Amino acid sequence: MNQPTPAIVAQSAVRRLPRTALLLLCAAYVLAGFIGRGPWKNADIATLGYMLELADGRADWLAPTLLGLPPEFDALLPYWLGAWAVQLAPAGLDAALAARLPFIALLVATLLATWYAVYYLARTPGAQPVPFAFGGEAHPTDYARALADAGLLALVACFGLAQLSHETTPSLAQLGFTALAFHGLAALPYRSAVPLATLAAGLIGLALSGAPAMGTLFALGGALTLLLDPPSDATGLTPRRAAAAVLAVAAVAALAAVATDAWHWRLASISGPPREWQSLARLLVWFTWPAWPLALYTAWRWRGQLRRRHLALPLWFALVALGTALLSPSPDRALLLGLPALATLAALALPTFKRSVSALIDWFTLLFFSFCALVIWVIWISLQTGVPAKPAANVARLAPGFVPEFALLPFLLALAATLAWLWLVRWRTSRHPEALWKSLVLPAGGATLGWLLVMTLWLPVLDYARSYRPVVQRLGQLMTPPGCVEVLGLSRAQLAALRAHAGRELHAPSRTPRCPWLVVTPDAQPAVAAVLGADTWLPVATVRRPTDASDNLVLYRRAAR
Repeated sequence: MNQPTPAIVAQSAVRRLPRTALLLLCAAYVLAGFIGRGPWKNADIATLGYMLELADGRADWLAPTLLGLPPEFDALLPYWLGAWAVQLAPAGLDAALAARLPFIALLVATLLATWYAVYYLARTPGAQPVPFAFGGEAHPTDYARALADAGLLALVACFGLAQLSHETTPSLAQLGFTALAFHGLAALPYRSAVPLATLAAGLIGLALSGAPAMGTLFALGGALTLLLDPPSDATGLTPRRAAAAVLAVAAVAALAAVATDAWHWRLASISGPPREWQSLARLLVWFTWPAWPLALYTAWRWRGQLRRRHLALPLWFALVALGTALLSPSPDRALLLGLPALATLAALALPTFKRSVSALIDWFTLLFFSFCALVIWVIWISLQTGVPAKPAANVARLAPGFVPEFALLPFLLALAATLAWLWLVRWRTSRHPEALWKSLVLPAGGATLGWLLVMTLWLPVLDYARSYRPVVQRLGQLMTPPGCVEVLGLSRAQLAALRAHAGRELHAPSRTPRCPWLVVTPDAQPAVAAVLGADTWLPVATVRRPTDASDNLVLYRRAAR
């Protein structure tokens, strides 16, 4: 007897994951990394610089610039969102935190849209488990809800999601809009108004966030899956009308990209030495872990149904992201957009698991994240007490000048997260009823634990190492009396740091200087004498960045006349 599906799931295995625990997990993951830290180099601080230029009216909204330099990312909407947030923020709220608020909402939307996308895909008849001869198989709605919980856990567990999803950059905007488009295409057979709204928001958002071509490909593949494999229990638009609506929305998004001159190709050649391919392979392995092995397992176990919509749609999204990563100069940011689809495929592996596979995942995850947490705590204790001595010495070598200080609130948060992990391990290793999502509880909990510990215990030293604030503060101490600054040779990130941390008015240099101060990079020093005049500017000091000598800045003072 041929089984119509490899999923064999009893009703006892689809109990809901407690909502309070799931919400606390997501809240801890989202807020850690957004709250309490400064903007980091390079994309994070550079994006903030463009947002501040727009918010203060010093740049064109359709062509943002920072002292004449266009953004590295061909995008508009992410900069608009940050600038609007800065303009609407109450007085006294830090501009960097204000600019992050819409991006916090985008990460929340990513998690929420992924949950509902998995839910609607799991509801399709082709994804349902095998009916039992005497009943007792999982109820369709309960089964879909359990798989949605698993999909959300798989997304949170992905290693590559952590840092890029907490940066205020177009990459996070692209991720959020991709998840919205994925939800719209997944839910369209069962609903019409909300899925069309999320699809429109997703595709138009992608078009204005630097990924119009990917949005168009997502829409074309989604429309094809709607036509070729419509669910038999669909209650929304007919397949033809749904596909036509998808294509219409995609056309509007493409027109928006063309109208705002946001359609640019940023592709690189796939040819290169073998080490580049090896680097890309390593990136793919760690960035999408643990979703990729589960996704491959899904493709094998469901190989007879790969054309069915619940598999074809996430496969298409994942393949588009992978293909873009192969051609993109920033493969990690392209792979980021495939994580919701890979998490969906990972969730579909769970109904086909054997007990031995589930136990292997649990023990590997338990050992790996427990070891990581132990290392983080040992290094923090070493910084605070000097015992053991070697970790503190290594930090002092990598971040010279850093002085550790004890902070009570981060310590309490880290302690609470560690205790929650110990409770989770005890729960998972004890006897309890089976649950479909159980194999992804430890990966998601461990990833959240590691991220939270790093963003609390290690945050001061990471801020010191990855922020331009120490350099800008030292420059500010030397610039007395204060005044505007002329700059030469600085990168976008360095310009944005002067703008964000010091609030300085920046100008391009000229032979008739308008500012009392000049800041240049060491490489640009010869141009000061050759182009600006040796008698115009007097060197004051070289301000060294503690953790990167290539980011040193040289301060000049205008000569008295």
